[in-house]
Amino acid sequence: METRPNSEAPISALLIAPDQGLANEFLATVPETRAFQILSDVKSYPTRQTLEIRLRQLKPEMVLLDLATDLEAACDLIQFLVNLAPPVEVVGLHRSNDSDAILKSLRAGASEFLYAPFDVATQKAALQRLRRIRKQEPAGEPELGSVIVFASTKPGSGASTLATQTAFSLARTTGKRVLLADFDLMGGTIGFYLKLSHRYSLMDALENAERLDATLWAALIAHADGVDILPAPAAPQAGAIDPARLHLVIEHARRLYDWVVLDLPAVFHRSSLMAISESDKAYLVSTAELPSLHLTRRALNLIDGLGFPRDRFQVVVNRFSKRDGISAADMEKLFGCAVHASFPNDYFALHRVVTLGQPLGREGELGKAIEGLSTRLASARAAESARAAKELKPAVA
Repeated sequence: METRPNSEAPISALLIAPDQGLANEFLATVPETRAFQILSDVKSYPTRQTLEIRLRQLKPEMVLLDLATDLEAACDLIQFLVNLAPPVEVVGLHRSNDSDAILKSLRAGASEFLYAPFDVATQKAALQRLRRIRKQEPAGEPELGSVIVFASTKPGSGASTLATQTAFSLARTTGKRVLLADFDLMGGTIGFYLKLSHRYSLMDALENAERLDATLWAALIAHADGVDILPAPAAPQAGAIDPARLHLVIEHARRLYDWVVLDLPAVFHRSSLMAISESDKAYLVSTAELPSLHLTRRALNLIDGLGFPRDRFQVVVNRFSKRDGISAADMEKLFGCAVHASFPNDYFALHRVVTLGQPLGREGELGKAIEGLSTRLASARAAESARAAKELKPAVA
C-alpha cells in the first residue's frame, strides 16, 4: 500500500502515567490516530536524574505526561523538560477538561493538553497545532506582520463585519498567516458570528502577556476557515487594558502572523486609541447617516489632535448607497480627507454567512468590495517590502 505524499510520520513519545487506567485509555486510541509512536510506558513519576537518562536512551520527540495523578509533581517535571538543552515538548494527559490543570501545565511549559475520552479528531487537531508550533520557530529574524485595525466612529456601523471578512479575504487572496482578534471587551461579537466554542479569549492573552510564547498562544487561539481567532471574553470586562500588556500581545502576534486584523470598540475608547497607535493601518468605519458622519468628523479631529500621522488612518464608508442623498465627494468635503473605500449594504448575504458562521464569498458586490480592500492592502505591503529590500541592497561600485 502506497503512503500518501502529504502524510507525516507520527511523533515519537515517552509516556509517563502513574494512572494506568488513563494510560490504557489513551493507548487504545493510538493505532487509530497514528499521531504518536510510544517508545516506552513509564508507570510512575521518575526522578529528574532517571528521566534524563531515559531521554538520552530513547531520544523521544515529546513526553506524554499524566497530569491527573499529581498535578504539582507533573508541573515540576514539565519545567525540568522544557529547560533541558535542547528542550523536550510535553503534552499533558487528564481525565477531564480541567481548566486549572490546563492553565498550570501550559504555564509550566506544556505544549498541548489532551483529555479522556481522547477522541480522534481532538488528537489530530492537537497534532496539527504541535507541528505548526515547530514551523513557527524560524531561523533568524522573520519579517514582522502588518497590524490592520477597524474601529467604528459610531457603534453599530459594521466595523466587526468588515474586520472579520477582510481577515478571511486576506487569508484567501494572499495564502498567508492571518490572525483576527476581537478587542471589544464589553461587546465583542466575532466569536458569536463564527459560532466559536472556545474557553480562552483576549483577556487570557493580556493576563499572560509577559510569558506568551508559541506554545501558550496555540492553546489560546481558536480557528475558523484558515484564520486564527482570538475572541473577546464571553462575559463583558469593564476594566481598563494595560497599555504595556496590549503592546506585548500585539508584538507577539506580529512575530507569528503576516496579517494581524484587530476589531476595536468605537474609536473614542481609550483601548482603541492605544491599538491604533500600535497599528500600521487604521480604518475608521462610518456610514452615510448624519450622526455617523458627525462623529467621524469628530474622530478625525481627535486623531489629528493626538498627533497620529495622517497616512496611518483612513475613512471607509459602510452600507453606502446612492439613495442616501450624499455622495462620496460630499463626505470627503465634510471630513477634509479622502474616502478610502465604500461598501454596499448586502443584508441578505451577511445574514446568510452569519447564520452559517462562514466567510463571505467573493461573488456579490460586498464580497468584491472587501476583496478589493484586501488586494490593496497586500499590494501596498508588497511595494513596501520591495522598497525596503532595495534600500538594504548594497550599492554596486
